[in-house]
Amino acid sequence: MPDHLPLPPPPAPSDASPPTLTEEQDGMQKKVHEYFSKPDYTLPNEKDGILSDEEKMWLSYECMLRYLRATKWDVSSAIKRLEGTLKWRRDYGLYTTITPEHVEPEALTGKEVVFGYDLERRPALYLIPSRQNTEESPRQIEFNVWMLERTIDLMGPGVETLALMINFGEKSKIPSFGTAKTVLDILQNHYPERLGRALIINVPWLVNTFFKMITPFIDPITRPKLKFNPNVVKDELFAADMVMKDNWSGSRDFVWEHEQYFPALVKLCSERKRAMMERWKQLGGSVGLKEWDMKTGSSANQTMA
Repeated sequence: MPDHLPLPPPPAPSDASPPTLTEEQDGMQKKVHEYFSKPDYTLPNEKDGILSDEEKMWLSYECMLRYLRATKWDVSSAIKRLEGTLKWRRDYGLYTTITPEHVEPEALTGKEVVFGYDLERRPALYLIPSRQNTEESPRQIEFNVWMLERTIDLMGPGVETLALMINFGEKSKIPSFGTAKTVLDILQNHYPERLGRALIINVPWLVNTFFKMITPFIDPITRPKLKFNPNVVKDELFAADMVMKDNWSGSRDFVWEHEQYFPALVKLCSERKRAMMERWKQLGGSVGLKEWDMKTGSSANQTMA
């Protein structure tokens, strides 16, 4: 039977545990936490600077560490970038206008699919440019961001990064330089430390030229994560039953059916976010709580595993 639905995350190994910090790193995280947890804290230069529950939950212990790592453990820079992202998430409409209904026209052909997990339990986000069904527009980029958010929703306990899978076969339409640059800016400024690996297959000379053009704009830390034309099963990046058969040498016969896949993805991610929010409130509902605890708490085990 072919697969039509997204897969829930695999459970964390029984011996898995949150990463440990050095004494110096722990002190830096505490400084960032203290800044955002002041009773009178408000987001600067905002008409309503009071953080919502969703914003406070986003501002987790691990989130603070991601921004600290991205700024080479510079507390002031990490705080500045976190506030920049908090403002961007509001302005971009992540909590208001970028809804499933808004982006669904972009999703009809399955040009982006979240399916399966690599051997490090990273969710795999497939990009299939040959299925492009719309003209370039802000909504195309909003759909990219919406799918990235859904991929993050499907990260299990202890997983903070994703596996990006890009197939340029079948006469793929290459995005314009401007669109690619905008997406890269969003990823690097507002989703630091989220790319675990990028696996790219069927790279024609034109796409190769395109990558050479945008490489100067890719963060130097990200560049080594790019792998071209890998065999993801033989290279021991994925188990065969966690990757698509077509083009990727896996054993899962995934067939795109929008009417089945898209509602299931929305439902699965909504249920996971709702369980995480419930657990976050049980833990105290404050900034700096651990995603590990939100995803492994007893009240969320059924949904979050």
